[in-house]
Amino acid sequence: MKVQYKNAQHTLRLLEVRNLAVRFAPPRFTPGGGKKPLRAVEGISFSIDPGEAVGMVGESGCGKSTTARVLVGLQRPTSGEVYLRGEQVDFDRPQQLRRAVQMVFQDPTSSLNPRMRIGSQITEPLRGHLGIKSRGELKEAAEELLTKVGLTHDDARRYPHQFSGGQRQRIALARALAIGPSLLVADEPVASLDVAAQAEIAELLVSLHRENNLALLLISHDLAGVSALTERVIVVYLGRVMEEGPSRLVLRRPEHPYTRALLDAAPKLHRNKSEKRIVLQGEPPSPFEPPSGCVFRTRCPFAFDRCAAEVPELFDCGDGRRAACLLCRK
Repeated sequence: MKVQYKNAQHTLRLLEVRNLAVRFAPPRFTPGGGKKPLRAVEGISFSIDPGEAVGMVGESGCGKSTTARVLVGLQRPTSGEVYLRGEQVDFDRPQQLRRAVQMVFQDPTSSLNPRMRIGSQITEPLRGHLGIKSRGELKEAAEELLTKVGLTHDDARRYPHQFSGGQRQRIALARALAIGPSLLVADEPVASLDVAAQAEIAELLVSLHRENNLALLLISHDLAGVSALTERVIVVYLGRVMEEGPSRLVLRRPEHPYTRALLDAAPKLHRNKSEKRIVLQGEPPSPFEPPSGCVFRTRCPFAFDRCAAEVPELFDCGDGRRAACLLCRK
C-alpha cells in the first residue's frame, strides 16, 4: 500500500549536503602500483526537510553507506559541507550532529553488544549524550522505548541472542530513538530479515516517521519499498547523483538510463516479452579510476562522443525531477 504524506512548506532545511566528497588513500599494496585515491563519494549534494522521508538507491559500492556515515559523524569528508538547521557542521566536534542524526545499520546483531542487557544498551545514549544517571529514569526510559517499537518491559532484562532478527532490529530502532533525533538514517534496515519481518519493520519505520515527525533517509536496494515508503528519491552511481525527484515519478517514469536499468533489473512476476529493457553489462568501473565525462557512459547503451568529454550537471526535467544526463537536454 502506498503511504501518503502531507506536503509541508519548510522555511529551513533540516539537513543540507553540498558537494560532498569522500576519498580514501589506496591500499599499501595496490595491483599495478597505483597511487590514486578511492573516490567513494564525488560531489553529492542534496537536502532533507523536517519530517521528510527520502530514499537513496544504487548498486553496491556506489557511495550510499559512506554518505550515511558522514551524516552521523562516523566518517570525515574529504571536501564539501554539511549544514544542520542552517549551521555548518564542524567535523572536529560532531556532537551536535550525532545528537540530531541517528543511524540504524543493516545487521542488527553486529550493532548490539552480546554481553549487555537490552535495557542498558537502549539507554546508553541517554547516559552518554544527556548525562542521565538515575537508575529509575533510565529504567522508565527503556520501558517506554521498548513499548514504542513493539516489545515488552520484560525484554529489557534479556540479551541480544534471545531475540529474533526482526526483534533485534526493533531494539536497534529503540536505541536510535533514545535521544530524540530529528533524522533517522536507515541503511538497508530490512535486508537481513525474512519477508514477514521485513514488512513489520517497514511498517514500524513508517509509524515512527509519521507519529514523531521524524525525518527519514532510507538507503535500500529495494526500489518498490523505497517507492512506497518515501516521498523523494536520490539515485546514486559511482559516488555521484544521477537522478532525483518525487519517488512516484522517478521510479515510474525515470529520466536517466541508469534509473531505468535499475528498474528493469528488479524481478517481476509478469513481464512483457516485447518490452525493451536496459541490461547493465559487467561491473561498475573502478572507483580508483572512474571514466572521464559521465561516469555511467561505459555501461550506458545511449552514450555518444560528448558523454566522454563532459560531466553532466543535474538538469531540471520538470515536475521536481533532475537528471545528470546529456540526453535530457536534447
